[in-house]
Amino acid sequence: MTDPRVPPVPPRNLAWNDGPSPPDIRDWLAGPRSRLSELARLARIAAEFLRGFRALHFIGPCVTVFGSARIPPGAKSYELARAMGRRLAQEGLTVMTGGGPGVMEAANRGAREAGGKSIGCNIQLPHEQQPNPYLDRFITFRYFFVRKVMLVKYSVAFVVLPGGYGTLDELFEALTLVQTGKIATFPIVLMGVEYWQPLLDFLRETLAARRMIDPGDLDLLTVTDAPDDAIDAIRRGSEKLPPPGQGPRRHRVLLER
Repeated sequence: MTDPRVPPVPPRNLAWNDGPSPPDIRDWLAGPRSRLSELARLARIAAEFLRGFRALHFIGPCVTVFGSARIPPGAKSYELARAMGRRLAQEGLTVMTGGGPGVMEAANRGAREAGGKSIGCNIQLPHEQQPNPYLDRFITFRYFFVRKVMLVKYSVAFVVLPGGYGTLDELFEALTLVQTGKIATFPIVLMGVEYWQPLLDFLRETLAARRMIDPGDLDLLTVTDAPDDAIDAIRRGSEKLPPPGQGPRRHRVLLER
């Protein structure tokens, strides 16, 4: 029997990060291009969506954990993410992260230690990144917006720990989708109260005070350092989500595994 505490060797037949995003992505965002090149790019985007759907179709309900790749093992946020990953796995939820080091590694590690499923969704970036050794499956995306769709589509909640621009981007993306009704009310948990306090003060004392958001929008966030409280918030929020449809079935003709 495999010891869940021993990290597996990452699969060798899957590319993790081939380096910076291809130049054509920046070129595409720099204005109109020829109709043929735009059509070809649409085909690549559609293919990336299809690849993501195939890779993640059977992973079960996920909770995505966000946070910095720069936090070392043993740090407070690392251990908090590890404990949270463990509790999520004990609830029968798949833990999804960006698949890299720091908070991502910690959450995947906690899930693995509890015998749960552990998934990584990477994005090609200028800085080389290696997969952490606690992943059952990972997939690398070229386009941020495709990756964001996957993270929302297959998650029932987000847990957000201390992080930088990317973490804030995902946090406010989720808040915007819930606030505008593009997705059902979706549990969003902030962990690392001390770290997030200045942001929470800004949301309350500036945005809400000047009516840039409704005071009730602040209730979209659960803020805690206790994994059990986070789990309770996820349970309550998940109960309000629309019931899932019939579970997907694997079809041999589609080569689904």
